[in-house]
Amino acid sequence: QVQLVESGGGSVQSGGSLRLSCAASGIDYRLYSMGWFRHAPGKEREGVAAISTDGRTAHADSVKGRFTISRDNAKNTLYLQMNILKPEDTAMYYCAGVFGTVSFPSRLLLNSLYTYWGQGTQVTVSS
Repeated sequence: QVQLVESGGGSVQSGGSLRLSCAASGIDYRLYSMGWFRHAPGKEREGVAAISTDGRTAHADSVKGRFTISRDNAKNTLYLQMNILKPEDTAMYYCAGVFGTVSFPSRLLLNSLYTYWGQGTQVTVSS
């Protein structure tokens, strides 16, 4: 049974930082490309950052320079370091995975690419 379990969300003030984690089980993690997505009320779910099996990454323009995705294959864990948080970053954040190497970083942020999804962790940024 595949499980993706997010943690690390919370409430912070504008300018603060959070680090999200996603623990994966039931898959050969190193063979999966992984991503972070977010869904805010009244908006469509959007790709935030993603990382392929070969380490190539993609970050949405709205978070470049502030968020960094990384993975630890030894721990089957995905991370999202979020700095200089803004109120518009408020959303439910989801971890997602898809089998295989995604050759083009631009595709890493496509919702439709991913097979497995976690339950999400809430991030709230106050001004």
